[in-house]
Amino acid sequence: MRASEIPQSVRALARECEALLIGRFAEIDAVSEENTMRVIDAFQEFRVSEACFAGTTGYGYDDLGRETLEKVWARVFGAEKALVRINFVNGTHAIASALFAALRPGDTLMSVMGAPYDTLRTAIGIDGDEYGSLRFYGVNYCQVDTAGGGPDYESIRRACEGMRPECVLIQRSRGYASRKALTLDEIAGIVRTVKSASPESVCVVDNCYGEFLDTREPTMVGADLIAGSLIKNPGGGLAPTGGYIAGRAELVDRAANRLTVPGIGGECGCTLGNNRALFQGLFLAPHTAAQALKTAVLCAAMLEKLGYETAPGPLEPRSDIIQTVTLRTPENLRRFCRGIQSGSPVDSYVTPEPWPMPGYNDEVIMAAGAFIQGSSIELSCDGPMREPYMAFLQGGLTYESGKLGVMNAIAEMLDKEA
Repeated sequence: MRASEIPQSVRALARECEALLIGRFAEIDAVSEENTMRVIDAFQEFRVSEACFAGTTGYGYDDLGRETLEKVWARVFGAEKALVRINFVNGTHAIASALFAALRPGDTLMSVMGAPYDTLRTAIGIDGDEYGSLRFYGVNYCQVDTAGGGPDYESIRRACEGMRPECVLIQRSRGYASRKALTLDEIAGIVRTVKSASPESVCVVDNCYGEFLDTREPTMVGADLIAGSLIKNPGGGLAPTGGYIAGRAELVDRAANRLTVPGIGGECGCTLGNNRALFQGLFLAPHTAAQALKTAVLCAAMLEKLGYETAPGPLEPRSDIIQTVTLRTPENLRRFCRGIQSGSPVDSYVTPEPWPMPGYNDEVIMAAGAFIQGSSIELSCDGPMREPYMAFLQGGLTYESGKLGVMNAIAEMLDKEA
């Protein structure tokens, strides 16, 4: 279905929901404005100029743009140092590098929000037996499950007192789980709980999907390291690939040794002409994240009106860009994803089908008509083919295109139901 063919009934439902969301949208815009101010201040402080946009090749020594971007990034995220590189292949790569920076053979990693996201489980060694995982190198793993979907502070305190884990992993977003994303206040509470029970534990936050949705970041509330992907929120839809790590300088340097090799660390890594896109993406990131958030809020409002369970609800506070919808049947999940795909600007003619995606335990269906392959800040929708058949929608470079995509998905599902 083309955007111009969306039925008037679905358009009317969208207008009705928008009228109810005026106040919520204003709140999102206010956060975007404050974050944009922080980004511009950092650009000005470190004197970003045309010279920063030149790229390097080969070893990448003395890359002015790369070095300046990492200083800007550290300032924006309230960190001592940052590592922002196109050499990270995805968010999991960046997060795993952060964990390796905090752990040695014989150490213990504790995940305090239950089991982490599917792809990270393989990197840790919870699932599978891959060469090079943390478990392969003798790192022990344990976890504290959530309490009603939120952090279980008392269990975290007891576990930290008893085990004194060298590293604590805090996953901000929900991943393929039904729990809520962590707010910054909850992250601050977890860090305080961990540090009070085990002061030497390093707190690493998987910050994927959460950047710029609050006026603070986890490194501003006590986290030692944060990590994420550039093709999610902080790349603003322009970063072609890459990831970042930010936090305590000593730990960032260790992560750089994991990304490259000891003795080289962050001194090498050519940028191949991508500096301009990374700078401009960071500049746009607060606004782009707000556009994605508005898209998610509208999706929740429309589907609630149609009787589907959504999380978060349209007026609930949010700490990631992910919108979940319980679609109840495998066919509904397929139809909704196909509607997102057919409403996309790229690959709109492609029909998504479930497939055994590497790193996941169930077949996954993915809809993503994106300019950057796998970009989660562009409108996309996916979900594992397992009960209760939840769709995980995220992204939207502009609210207008995101709105059209959501309407198209709903129209596709309603048409088939009829």
